[in-house]
Amino acid sequence: MFDARHRRSKDQNRVVVSVGTGSDSPDSANAREIVQDARDEAFRIKKTAEEEARLIREESLEIEKRIAQKEDSLDQKASQIARLEKELATTILSYKKQEQELIKVRQDLVKKLERVTSLTSEEAKKLIIENLDGDLASEKAKRIKEIEEEIKAAAQEKGREILVNSMIAGATDWVAEYTVSTVKLESDDIKGRIIGKEGRNIRAFELLTGVDVELDSDVAGEVRLSSFDPVRREIARIALEWLVKDARIQPTRIEQLVQRAKELVQKDMSEAGAKAAHELGLYNLPQEALDRLGRLKFRYSYGQNQLIAALETGKIAKKIAEEVGADPVICATGGLFHDIGKTEMEKEGTHVQLGVELAKKWGFPQAVVSCIAQHHEDEPFTSIESIVVHLGDAISGARPGARHEAVEDYIKRLTDIEKIAASFPGVDKAYAIQAGREIRVIVKPDIVDDDGIVNLAHDIRERLEHELTYPGQITVTVIRETRAVDIAK
Repeated sequence: MFDARHRRSKDQNRVVVSVGTGSDSPDSANAREIVQDARDEAFRIKKTAEEEARLIREESLEIEKRIAQKEDSLDQKASQIARLEKELATTILSYKKQEQELIKVRQDLVKKLERVTSLTSEEAKKLIIENLDGDLASEKAKRIKEIEEEIKAAAQEKGREILVNSMIAGATDWVAEYTVSTVKLESDDIKGRIIGKEGRNIRAFELLTGVDVELDSDVAGEVRLSSFDPVRREIARIALEWLVKDARIQPTRIEQLVQRAKELVQKDMSEAGAKAAHELGLYNLPQEALDRLGRLKFRYSYGQNQLIAALETGKIAKKIAEEVGADPVICATGGLFHDIGKTEMEKEGTHVQLGVELAKKWGFPQAVVSCIAQHHEDEPFTSIESIVVHLGDAISGARPGARHEAVEDYIKRLTDIEKIAASFPGVDKAYAIQAGREIRVIVKPDIVDDDGIVNLAHDIRERLEHELTYPGQITVTVIRETRAVDIAK
């Protein structure tokens, strides 16, 4: 546009000059044409400007109109808010007035009740609370039953799945039994060579192995080896078998074979510990920890081999951890080493305390140390992994065939279960059945009602959990029976 105007300006100048001369040349005709084009362009620009101005004025009017409408709407809303605030204030005043009236009516009613019943407000309150306690006891029993049913319905299927999968993962090919360290002899004549001249052979053997040799066995052709340390007993058994086959029984040969037996057993323990760890997918564990773990191969508790029990607990704990979202490595490690303290038989303290000391010595993570410290609930559980290891140990020990129990301990456990159940008021008889896995409680129907048996079963279950240690679980069944008998003659 600037170039066009500039050009027209130059053309106009030329026109003026040409007109001033009064010449009628072709240049003057071009000048008039240029002037006319300039005028047309100016008119067009003016029309465009007027149209744009009109559109702007219309848009401004529309915006002003919308603003005016919004202002009217805001004014209406402000009026409504003011009206609602006024109504709210009136309502609050009305409620306060009604509250004062209700307080006055309540006070009048309390005074009238005191005059009619001859009871003070405190006495009436006590009576109401006693009645309420009865209602709440009934409601509590119903609620406990409802909650138990809800929990069973929601958790039974999932719990069954987790336990079955875990027990499959921890299943073993054979069941450990009691073992006795014995050595079979071809004849009793070999016993004389074992004793040696003036007993020097047997003394050397007992001194080197740390076991007691019992030659006066009730079984012919058998020697019994006894020691509190199962590793020493295993070394002695291997060495004695070699001596019997070698037939060269004398102190020097005894020392050689005992040393070879120690090396063999140590290698066997190292391999057993490493194999157990690898079965659980645990690697890079300290060699000292694996060697100590292998010592459990020669230890039995309740007839259950402790290395197999540790491996089984680790497998079950790992599987449960995978199902419930816990750390499977922590659970597997804690389950495998939960009874490692049982290898420290020469030190004072429980196997839990000794196991915690060993785990800290080997630099195990605190989560694993906690699993060892809490697997018998000696300490409160601090993580889900500790609970999982506790469950794995309980499942491993409670499975059929896992453990053997002395008759005296079995009878004492059943007696304690029955004694706890019979200690509650209203209980007539209590019977422990199914090897202590269930307690049947018969109550007096005139003392314990239908709601009360639910509370009683709940209370007995809590006492059993807090006061006894037992494998597996105990089902508490409370029975209330009312009979009406008449005789027709």
